[in-house]
Amino acid sequence: MTKYEAAVIMAYTGVCLLVGEDMKYFQRYVCGLLGHPIWSHEYPAYADKIKELSTDDFKDLMQNLKD
Repeated sequence: MTKYEAAVIMAYTGVCLLVGEDMKYFQRYVCGLLGHPIWSHEYPAYADKIKELSTDDFKDLMQNLKD
């Protein structure tokens, strides 16, 4: 799994897959979805919007699963 894929799954499910320095991938992905930067303490307020905006990317990942 790539860091981008982990960020997509994290955005859609809310399950933390990236920590420390790797959180930059999640933040970059979320800011791209929203179109503006947010602080880490703001993530819960945007959780529903982030899930909605990441749905297509999440579905694409799930369709490309391999054995």
